[in-house]
Amino acid sequence: MLTALFKTMRPRQWTKNVFIFAALVFDKQLFDVDSFLRTLAGFALFCLISSSVYIFNDLADVEADRQHPEKKNRPIASGKLSVSAAWAAGIVLVIITFVLAWLLSPGFELVIMAYFVINLAYSKWLKHIAILDVLIISLGFVLRVGAGVTLIDVERFSPWLYIVMFLLSLFLGFGKRRAELALLAHGAGSHRKVLDGYTLPLLDQYIMIVSGTTIVAYSLYTFSAPNVPENHSMMLTIPFMVYAIFRYLYLIEVKHAGGTPEEVLLSDRPFQASMLLWAVTVIVIFYFS
Repeated sequence: MLTALFKTMRPRQWTKNVFIFAALVFDKQLFDVDSFLRTLAGFALFCLISSSVYIFNDLADVEADRQHPEKKNRPIASGKLSVSAAWAAGIVLVIITFVLAWLLSPGFELVIMAYFVINLAYSKWLKHIAILDVLIISLGFVLRVGAGVTLIDVERFSPWLYIVMFLLSLFLGFGKRRAELALLAHGAGSHRKVLDGYTLPLLDQYIMIVSGTTIVAYSLYTFSAPNVPENHSMMLTIPFMVYAIFRYLYLIEVKHAGGTPEEVLLSDRPFQASMLLWAVTVIVIFYFS
């Protein structure tokens, strides 16, 4: 049962919570021990609250998951984890997270609570409304960035990163919807109601608009944000970001992947290489140039 519970908590999805470190890195506090430890603690708590959301989401979707070609193997849908045990685990995770988040930072507590409430509403109602469903997912990523800001005393963090994060998560969200629609074909609506509100051509247009806007917004950030080096060296990171976006588009369109963005992050070597090179370049420019 513990194995089934851990699987339901979606540990692979915890990679999304790394965006909480954005404030730490881009405010040049990565090597400040106290700031790093506070952000690391925040990351752990965000993993717990996001896992509780996944548990409640699976409880809400249990009947639909049983009809899905892949999701029917999830622990709750398959019966490996009982409904009562899942409810108990979800409630315990929420209580633990709220208590520890308050002790860490009242501001962080507010962000955690907002994330939890919005995602409960998403699981119950908002995920069935086309376009709004992806906007809510993107808001979750922005809240992760905002959570990192509440944990440290920021001095040089640029609001541009909120814009870039919002657009980037929109890109990933629409890409995920496209992959799901392509996988489930004509029966998509019976597995996920919101897919009836999308078509492949429409999602391709959304993806084209958002991917282009993301590249422009990030490019503007690299030479106009007040916290970047005055020599414009951050512009050297643009090719890595562009390649990562194009690689993800390739995986969606050609390899028919992208239904689970975290799987791409954990398995696709070219995508991983571009992100690693981007991260190394950012750290060198911000901390050693």
